[in-house]
Order: sequence, then C-alpha cells, then structure tokens
Amino acid sequence: MQLHQIFPNNKQKDIKRVGRGGKRGTYSGRGLKGQKSRSGANLRPGWRDLLKPIPKKRGFKFKSIYSKPAIINIGVLNDKFKDGEVVSPVSLLAKKLILKKGNKMPEVKILGTGGIKKKITIEGCLISAGAKSKIEKAGGKIL
Repeated sequence: MQLHQIFPNNKQKDIKRVGRGGKRGTYSGRGLKGQKSRSGANLRPGWRDLLKPIPKKRGFKFKSIYSKPAIINIGVLNDKFKDGEVVSPVSLLAKKLILKKGNKMPEVKILGTGGIKKKITIEGCLISAGAKSKIEKAGGKIL
C-alpha cells in the first residue's frame, strides 16, 4: 500500500458555490443589493470596530502584579519619632508618613538617606543594608 492508494472512508462535503448562475435564478440565492450580494464580499469582523477607536501606544507595556513598597528614609524617622519609640507600618500610618493602598497596609522599606541619632526599634519593615548599619550604630534595634 502506498500513500496515493489511501482514501478516506466518507466523502468530503462540497461547499455551497453561490453566485454562479445555474439553477438558482438571476440572483443565485444571494438576494438583491448589498455587500453580501457582490462578488469577493469580505465582511469586516465586529471586534475590529471596537478596536479602532482605542489609542495605540508603541512598545511593550507590562504592569507588574507586585506593588512597590512605600519608601521612608531614616532622616525622616529621626525627625518624626522620639527616642525609644517603635517604628512599624501602623505607627508610620498614624503619623501620616505613608498612605494605605486601597484597603491594604503597604509594605514599608527604610532606606539609609540622612542621619539618625535616636534609639528606635523597627519591626515589620524591610530595611536596606545602609539603613540597618546606621540604626544599629545609633543604638536602635531591628526586630
């Protein structure tokens, strides 16, 4: 048996050839006027009309599902907090140094810009290496 000797079990259905005269009369089953009655009629897909008015920007746009942490510098902590106070996202929100994102408490990252002289305790925050060394040098604690 060879490839040219293989046939399908059932015959393929012929497509309806419309608009070539024959037994269907003058309009050949296409009706009277309009786009569908013409030869070579290609109807526009419906979604194209929805797509056209949308502004198109160049380049690849990707919005990350991860939110960036709220950033606080230790110079600001030195100004706003007293000696021995606890710095947490809740206390930063109470002093209006950070804002809630929707209904969620944001992550907070403390960076090392500025100086600190007070002994403060930090809990529940991300801390950069520079800020960690400055806080520990001033006598503060990181929990």
